[in-house]
Amino acid sequence: MQRRTLIKVFSAALASAALVTSFGARADDKVVKVGTISGPDAQIWSVVQKVAKREGLNVKVVEFNDYVQPNAALDAGDLDANSFQHQPYLDSQIKQRGYKIVNVGLTYISPLGIYSKKLKSVKDLPQGAKVAVPNDPSNENRALLLLQSQGVIKLKAGAGTNGSNATPLDVADNPKKVKLVELDAAQLPRSLADVDAAAINTNFALAAGLQPTKDAIALEDAHSPYANLIAVRTKDKDQPWVKKLVAAYQSEDVRQFIKTEFKGSVVPSF
Repeated sequence: MQRRTLIKVFSAALASAALVTSFGARADDKVVKVGTISGPDAQIWSVVQKVAKREGLNVKVVEFNDYVQPNAALDAGDLDANSFQHQPYLDSQIKQRGYKIVNVGLTYISPLGIYSKKLKSVKDLPQGAKVAVPNDPSNENRALLLLQSQGVIKLKAGAGTNGSNATPLDVADNPKKVKLVELDAAQLPRSLADVDAAAINTNFALAAGLQPTKDAIALEDAHSPYANLIAVRTKDKDQPWVKKLVAAYQSEDVRQFIKTEFKGSVVPSF
């Protein structure tokens, strides 16, 4: 009788252990869906995937071609994380759309540049020149601040700083009567034939065959505060997989890949 009882107890223990192992395996096998932008972001994430895999984290990369969908998809639960934006853009999206999304780690700085197929220098902009800028608030702000730093325009006092985003309405001085043309960020490289110059984000510049350090006639300072980040839903920020995901990105393998592959057009911010 005792033997049968012991066998039952032992069998129950094995079943329990198997159940725990099964649940543990499913937890370890969680696929983390990360939304990012085609181009340098996607290239970097292909390296992050390999690093994360070594640490037992399966990462699936979902590529987008605009800046609006990744946050909407993350907030809706279609993604577990995204990695494509800087803090000012995330702040503006949260303010406008009420997203419950939070920054959990920095990735890189990608300097915004001014490009032209007609000019060799910003100083060569003619009177009434057409300059295309991104139409989303934070990147338009970056473009206007860059134009100001180059002496093309002057903004009203305080505009574009301390959390506010400057717009063309904030231009206080415009000696060359430059016309600012607001376009979707992804459309800016294609606008170069129709304008005198355009302020283009690095990922879209590279996708169009433009090399920031060679082709830009003006470039954001290397110490720009616009560092990109990894974002997750606020409720997930303390999940163990988030810590693993950030550590995989901020690894030495990824740092060296960024430095070697992009040669200064993308700079690690970790």
